[in-house]
Amino acid sequence: MMSNTIFMHPAAYFIIGAMLLPFAKRLKLQKALLLIVPLLAFYQIHHLPASFGICHFMGFELTFGRVDKLTYVFLHVFTLMALIGSIYGLHVKESGQHMAAFLYVAGSLGTTLAGDYLTLFIFWELMAFASVFLVWYRKKKRSIEAGYRYLLVHTTGGLILLAGIFLRYHNLHDLTFTRIAVDGATTADYLIMIGFMLNAAVPPIHAWLPDAYPEATVTGAVYMCAFTTKTAVYVLARGFPGFTALAILGAIMTVYGVAYAVIENDARRILAYHIVSQVGYMVCGVGIGTAMAINGACAHAYAHILYKALLFMGVGSVLEMTGKSKLSDLGGLYKYMPWSLVFTVIGGIAISGFPLTSGFISKSMIIAAAGVDHRIFIMLMLSLAAVGTFLSVGIKLPYFIWFGKDSGVKAKESYWNMQLGMFIAAFMCFFLGFYPEYLYRMLPYPVNWHPYTSYHLSETFQLLGFTGLGFYLMVNYLKPAAKSNLDLDWFYRKGALVFMWLASKPIGKANDWIGEVYRTIGYRFTLAVAKAMSWFDWEGIDWVLDGSAKGVVRGGDELRKLQTGKIQHYIGGAAVALCIILIIVVLI
Repeated sequence: MMSNTIFMHPAAYFIIGAMLLPFAKRLKLQKALLLIVPLLAFYQIHHLPASFGICHFMGFELTFGRVDKLTYVFLHVFTLMALIGSIYGLHVKESGQHMAAFLYVAGSLGTTLAGDYLTLFIFWELMAFASVFLVWYRKKKRSIEAGYRYLLVHTTGGLILLAGIFLRYHNLHDLTFTRIAVDGATTADYLIMIGFMLNAAVPPIHAWLPDAYPEATVTGAVYMCAFTTKTAVYVLARGFPGFTALAILGAIMTVYGVAYAVIENDARRILAYHIVSQVGYMVCGVGIGTAMAINGACAHAYAHILYKALLFMGVGSVLEMTGKSKLSDLGGLYKYMPWSLVFTVIGGIAISGFPLTSGFISKSMIIAAAGVDHRIFIMLMLSLAAVGTFLSVGIKLPYFIWFGKDSGVKAKESYWNMQLGMFIAAFMCFFLGFYPEYLYRMLPYPVNWHPYTSYHLSETFQLLGFTGLGFYLMVNYLKPAAKSNLDLDWFYRKGALVFMWLASKPIGKANDWIGEVYRTIGYRFTLAVAKAMSWFDWEGIDWVLDGSAKGVVRGGDELRKLQTGKIQHYIGGAAVALCIILIIVVLI
């Protein structure tokens, strides 16, 4: 345990760093601060006590830090990814974009460490509101619109989560964030789970992800692919392991995301759909709920963050240097951006589960866990998704960007810092593949899984080999076409249009009619009332007040006449008044 004099919550480094960034920019220290903050946080997570930051607020016990092995593996990859993202974005001069990224990371770390639902909710919402600026900072019309939709969806999810938290507290009078038993789950618990599932992009509440991520800034997309969905995987693993619904929905996710990725044209939309697919493996592992499956979900989250970030960095480099991201507009770039090509291919083979890469040692654990738990249909769906992954990201994506038909687009290699960020991620993909024990030691449960068996290697090579043959035979059918594919976001896009129509037409016309009525009747009535009040002020009130004042003055003048100054007059007057009073008393 570290000394309390130098201990700090890991999220606090990023919050303070975000506040200091504008000043650091003026002092030309922005790049140094971008590196120092994630390095300090990465160091800090290795020295966290089991619990810290426990305080009482308005009768609630809040726990800002609860650390165990499940927490640690996510903290480790989140802080590592923050460092890679900062390096990749060193060339970005806008402090605001870096501030949004730091606050986004802070929200993710705070959620991961939260020991109660109230603390979790605060950091959960910080993630949503900080990350939307990574979309808006692209400053294009499509990005502004996608950002508003993203914020609307996540605000709705946050309200569902908050409703579940309120109901749970009403039932139990306890806000502790603990594992929920499958048999004892209530409506409140399912509302909480739905709130978590929305951030995990579980269909049918997933379309915000391929809608927003491709519209984010180049560096913003690198951050976004790493934190929101994986933080959701963590909270699901913490609170809802063993829920069969998650296992089924996770398996559906894997195939659903791959199916859209195969037909997509935009490179970043392909990768966004593959987030849905790959997170499906993790959600499925959480739903299976065995020790092996939870280990697989955590290991795959760790591996996925690195290779998915690598892919987004590679595609982002192309977008940064050419201004294009659609496969139909690209081709032949291997001559101009060779290092970006190498790093993107490494990400592609890692996500496809090639031996000696990180995807091979993590994804297979979840598939094997499904088989051990006798969930054969789920295991087949996960294996089918693996084939689609290699087809769309391992082959199609790099082929049509770097090779294929020469598009005539010429570009320079990306900035040195972008290449350095890609190099670190690529190195980790191979490092974990060669040395899986490094990751396995961090997992929540003891690992009894050996990926490099002859059966597993043979199975993998057969799947990858036949997939490669299939691409060779069907390459003409897989050529990207410049078209858009509809997804379930169609409903809230159309819903927004309907709302705008209602607001501008019926409601707008009703508002205009009410305004006209006010102008013709209400305005005149108001003027008449004002005129009457004015008359009353000048005539009525003044007559009453002025008349009373004049009466008092006249009475005073008459009384003054009685003041003769002679004592006998006063005595006589007093005697007359006394006689009158005695007569009245006798008569009564």
